[in-house]
Amino acid sequence: MRFFPIFTDLDGALVIVSGSGEVAVAKLRLLLKTGARIAVFGKEPVPQIKDWAAHGRLRLEQRDVEQEDVAGARLLYAANADAAEDARAAALGRAAGAWINIVDNIVDSEFITPAIVDRDPVVVAIGTEGAAPVLGRRLKAQFERQLNGTIATLARVAKDFRPLAAKLPDGRARRAFWAEYYGHVGPAALARGGENALEEALAERIEAQLSGDPAAARQPGKVWIVGAGPGDPELLTRKASRVLHDADVIVHDRLVSADILELARREAAFIEVGKTPGGASWSQDDINALMVEHAANGAHVARLKSGDPTIYGRLDEEMDALDAAGIAFEIIPGITSASAGAAVARISMTKRGRNSSFRLITGQDVDGFAEHDWKGLAEAGAAAAIYMGVRAARFIQGRLMIHGAAPDTPVTAIESISRNNQKIVSATLATMIRAFEAADLKGPAILFLGLAPREAVRHIEEIPSVEATAS
Repeated sequence: MRFFPIFTDLDGALVIVSGSGEVAVAKLRLLLKTGARIAVFGKEPVPQIKDWAAHGRLRLEQRDVEQEDVAGARLLYAANADAAEDARAAALGRAAGAWINIVDNIVDSEFITPAIVDRDPVVVAIGTEGAAPVLGRRLKAQFERQLNGTIATLARVAKDFRPLAAKLPDGRARRAFWAEYYGHVGPAALARGGENALEEALAERIEAQLSGDPAAARQPGKVWIVGAGPGDPELLTRKASRVLHDADVIVHDRLVSADILELARREAAFIEVGKTPGGASWSQDDINALMVEHAANGAHVARLKSGDPTIYGRLDEEMDALDAAGIAFEIIPGITSASAGAAVARISMTKRGRNSSFRLITGQDVDGFAEHDWKGLAEAGAAAAIYMGVRAARFIQGRLMIHGAAPDTPVTAIESISRNNQKIVSATLATMIRAFEAADLKGPAILFLGLAPREAVRHIEEIPSVEATAS
């Protein structure tokens, strides 16, 4: 590590920027977020710098910087886009004892400006010592997504209460208190009633902790029923990712990918409650009881469901159980398999002149294969996504043909959507059984009736596909 990360206080400090072009603008956008006294020197300032100067946000001198200008300066940026002038300005700064940054010259710089995620008072600085600036920007984007807008409010309010929290008996109690505040109590209070509710909740929690009454200090649990999407962690919503990271207990289906579970904190308890087709399974009553038990004991439970919980996710049974037990819960939607599958196969689920409706149906229900409006589904132009349809494929094929569906009706199966082992199988109603057998579909899959993948998708290397249309 050559550049040691450090935060320096710039309130009231003099910062010199030598250069008044676009190179200087990029640095000034960050410096203007501080309380520094900023002086810019350059003969041909760009309009943005002139505007900042006109509004009193910085001092602009339309000349080159001189030795008397840098006396007492904390930092000096050489941003002239001219190597000779940058070197001259840097020498002046060094003579005055200022730290020097020469833009795009890490070798001769004494400090560097990292990529910054600003959620004042929370600030994240990301540096790669000039080795990988593109990676630094990518990491910045990831932190921007993870640090939602509530972080700044939580930290600002907490700062005012730190002296009171310092009265808690020991370091362990204080750490536990703040972990609970940032993880559960604070976000819940802020969502419930804004900053006033947050302050009230924080004061009540500290008072309860200081009273020594365990019952008064106990925070009630909650359940988040979270849509985990098709498997790619990048398709999670920001809210789902945050809840997953903060949860004490993760109750997840068998189909939730390992990459998704990696986003949870290591200290969480992981409980798989998968339902294996034709095999041993957790009963829905047992799953309900598990969630109620943990939440009743104060845990924050993330109930992870593959896809979206509102679509064939047995959501009503779980909501009924939580309501009956008086457990608070929240539903976080996810990307369902139909949407994700259509995206990877470049299928439009609706199209003018082809279909004015699109159906989401299941191939199986509690009594076996599911019955539907087969006559309507057999009509030309009808389109549907069929969940749990591979095992019911022969039944579906028979029902559609009996009701007059054309044998050349396109049928597409997509297995393990968005995962490394994804398969796209293109077939017709007449050939679908042989196509699925040839592709050896064994993982979770969805069928698209009346829709074929766009031809170009077969040439995308990162999406493994199987062409299985029989002659």
